[in-house]
Amino acid sequence: MAVDARINEAIDTFYGLTGAGKELAGKSAGMLVFPRVTKAGIGVGGERGNGALLVDGGIVDYYTTTSASVGLQLGGQTRSQIILFMTKVALESFQNSTGWEVGIDASVALATIGTGGELDTEVAKEPVIGFIFGNKGLMYNLSFEGSKISKSKK
Repeated sequence: MAVDARINEAIDTFYGLTGAGKELAGKSAGMLVFPRVTKAGIGVGGERGNGALLVDGGIVDYYTTTSASVGLQLGGQTRSQIILFMTKVALESFQNSTGWEVGIDASVALATIGTGGELDTEVAKEPVIGFIFGNKGLMYNLSFEGSKISKSKK
């Protein structure tokens, strides 16, 4: 399946999980979608995924996300990630970077959804909001910290 098709599938899944996320996406200046981010490790771990930045519903550039970790870990997982740039300034800062590192170049507020499907109102005010989800729904206790996002070819 082509990257573009996986991106559309991830967006459809995301919209099915949270109406609040869909509403925020509609208000965002841009949406960065990584349909498959794979993490694996045995002592030393890493993760990688390919995705795209969408502005006004169309793909404008392709990106890769990577990170590394050291510590007690064994196994792997695949998940999807969506980052919403809620302001033009946040989007332009991302687009003008040569390698955007979460926690250094910008913070990403990790969204959590309440039982009624409502988004934390404080998170909704942030300029950059992230969602992490898998086949079973939104994932909690995960982080974007340390992820490096770089422009790539399709």
